[in-house]
Amino acid sequence: MRGGTPLVLACGIAALAGWPLVSAVRAADHGQMGETFPIIETDLLATIETRLRSLEANGGIERLQTRMQEQAVASVRRPKPVDGLSPATARREWLFDPSMVIEDDVVDAKGNLIAPRGTRLNPLDHVALGQDLVFVDGTDAAQIDWATARYSAERAKIVFVSGSPFDAMKPRQRRFWFDQGGQLTTRFGIRHTPAVVTGAGKALKVTEVPLGPKAAS
Repeated sequence: MRGGTPLVLACGIAALAGWPLVSAVRAADHGQMGETFPIIETDLLATIETRLRSLEANGGIERLQTRMQEQAVASVRRPKPVDGLSPATARREWLFDPSMVIEDDVVDAKGNLIAPRGTRLNPLDHVALGQDLVFVDGTDAAQIDWATARYSAERAKIVFVSGSPFDAMKPRQRRFWFDQGGQLTTRFGIRHTPAVVTGAGKALKVTEVPLGPKAAS
């Protein structure tokens, strides 16, 4: 065999994989070193099947399915609140550059290069932000009132960072969204609500708006 004997190759593969090596050259029978016991292997599949049959007989599976369904519905109706956000107490405003750097070459179906690796692209060069994004605490009626009064459904999407957008839709007669996992607020650097994201040429303007007698529009 080219490149070495089978034993050498096997040892090399074992060393790369991090396996402990046992020498086959100096193997010897050292006898029994102590008391030995038979290895008893439990049939795992049989054990699982027995437990499932027991759960099925006493209604455990049905209860488990019901509980999982209820938990799934609850998580959709009222998602986990976005951590680290609080009501705005001062107006804060900044520009956000949505540009990104391509990590790999972008090619079309025929293999033609569209954009080489390392190219910096700004999505706003190709598409404008069609609607403003208004982030509110869905458990704060004042923030929802402020957002729905100032922004029509055509002008903006109102995005909850806590609370239940589903529960608010019927009484408000308005569709709401949720910032799942805080992906948008984290990306924009938002720390307080209400916050508004609007288009500003090749950038996005982010504004945190305090509510109250001196709240800015």
